[in-house]
Amino acid sequence: MKKVVLVTGASGNLGKAVVEKFLTKNCLVYGTQHQSIIDEEKLNENFIPIELDLLNENNAHHLVHQIIESNGNIDAAVLTAGGFTMNDIAKTSTKDLYQQYQLNFETAYNIARPVFVQMLKQNYGRIFLIGSQAGLDVSKGKGVTAYALSKSLLFRLAELMNAEAKGKNVSVIVIVPGTIYTPQNRKDMPDADFSKWVKPTEIADVINFYTTPEADIIKESVVKVYENS
Repeated sequence: MKKVVLVTGASGNLGKAVVEKFLTKNCLVYGTQHQSIIDEEKLNENFIPIELDLLNENNAHHLVHQIIESNGNIDAAVLTAGGFTMNDIAKTSTKDLYQQYQLNFETAYNIARPVFVQMLKQNYGRIFLIGSQAGLDVSKGKGVTAYALSKSLLFRLAELMNAEAKGKNVSVIVIVPGTIYTPQNRKDMPDADFSKWVKPTEIADVINFYTTPEADIIKESVVKVYENS
């Protein structure tokens, strides 16, 4: 029986790498994106693209229920959707805070909650949230106030979910990447040492490992994937 994997932000750099990784493992992959985008994954019979606004809680819950009705379970959910903004405290308004809260926390929570409830019922599952160094370490959050605060909530969410899942084979893991090697980051930081950055495919490999039986004994809620960045 194929593993069922749900990936949000499937058309982004990391999301696309995660989709491709699980497809190579012959998983059935549902990939959400904000707009319909034609790409190679859609030619794969194991990939089901979903156009979804993750800020719509009812639609997010409906999607999860559809996947459950069709397959009976969800083995893993990788929630890569999010956003980024800069500015220190002096320049960060409550509007800025709310925007980043929506992009980085609400989009994750709207999917994570119904998936988590299902995983508790089936007594198995892995949920991956994408954190950040700025959200984990306050010293890294300087100059990115709204982003850091919104990402920090993902760590607390994982802690709360893992506390509720104690005794069951359900884990919520926050992946904390270093600087990710993407075209946008190369453009924004042209003088950086790209060799120290972590590739989306490397992050996807780590995520895949944590869904294997070999990783069942590992109870690590925060996984740092920094390379040398």
